[in-house]
Amino acid sequence: MGKSASHGFRVIGLISGTSLDGIDVAAADLHAEDDTVVLTPLGELEIPYPEPLREALLAALPPNPCTAGELTRLDTGVGQAFADAAARGAEELAGTADLVASLGQTVFHWVADGRVRGTLQLGQPAWIAERTGLPVCADLRARDVAAGGHGAPLASTLDHLWLRGLAEDTGRPVAALNLGGIANITVVAEDRPVIAYDTGPANALLDLAAHRVRGQRSDVDGKLALGGSVRRDLLGRLQADPYFAAPPPKSTGKEHFNADFLDTALAGLDPVEPGDLLATLTELTAVTVADQCRRHGVTTVIASGGGVANPALMAALVRALPSAVVKTSDDLGLPGAGKEAYLTALLGWLTWCGVPGTVPSATGARGPRVLGALVPGAGPLILPAPLGGSVTRLRVAEKAGER
Repeated sequence: MGKSASHGFRVIGLISGTSLDGIDVAAADLHAEDDTVVLTPLGELEIPYPEPLREALLAALPPNPCTAGELTRLDTGVGQAFADAAARGAEELAGTADLVASLGQTVFHWVADGRVRGTLQLGQPAWIAERTGLPVCADLRARDVAAGGHGAPLASTLDHLWLRGLAEDTGRPVAALNLGGIANITVVAEDRPVIAYDTGPANALLDLAAHRVRGQRSDVDGKLALGGSVRRDLLGRLQADPYFAAPPPKSTGKEHFNADFLDTALAGLDPVEPGDLLATLTELTAVTVADQCRRHGVTTVIASGGGVANPALMAALVRALPSAVVKTSDDLGLPGAGKEAYLTALLGWLTWCGVPGTVPSATGARGPRVLGALVPGAGPLILPAPLGGSVTRLRVAEKAGER
């Protein structure tokens, strides 16, 4: 521990997204070269939640009620699952690690009158420290919220450092798109502040519908959507939700885009066939993302997240953005399957080095903030001297093992 940032520092990043499929784990070697963060991907894992834990988490999400006792049990269960995932990541991906960074499992994101009043992530980091012996950086959203921000999307921290050079080279705005349970974009342009926000639902409603009509966790390979047609009457109702017209910064989650939201849109319509329902929800994600990309003059979209594996969603996105180039983060050397976990590793490293981990123009906070709380590991918590100056770029080095 306490290794100088300039000589490389190995961090295990952990996150579970709003789809609640499991824990994304990534190991990264990070160091600074002048004003550039160099991130070398060491590998990534996706570890499913034990089914009883996943079912309990789903049962605790809005609009379902949840007691303090249930939340406490879930916090422990998620913490233990994250601890096991961190141990596997350190052993299988990194060999050795210096720090674990955890974004936990969001179960409630409290938005009122366009402002985030609070946010709750489960996964007590003390379990991770006990299991691995490593220091843990966790609770990474709350400080930005306390500073008046949305605490999301924190992907903007990685995206603006990573895509700044591409925006300068092309002279046009570039968008990083994450297709998780919720879709979010980061818009990076040469001549304006970074913008990032949630555009609306992605896999959250698709997974809900697939489970409702077929008992499946998701629309595997987009087969249901590809076999259906878009119901324009339903799409119009869905698009009329005020969230889509609200200006950024903004954030959302399953507190809003859930079963009640879908049932309200379906009320009074002629019956909707299963394939048509999935096709319409897929189109909703594509057109709401495309609307926001056009709003900012985006000509290149770099996509990542679970939705990239859905051919129906990616085809709909390409149709909705006929004048834009759509690529994946893998095309630029950053594994899309682990991008959010690599982001978490970066956030942990920035905190370790005393560097702010937010972009105020993206989250809406009053200013940049060093994020999170540190839980000591087995030894003394030795922090390095803060980096001189600030970091302004990120370079993704060739993935370990691919040299």
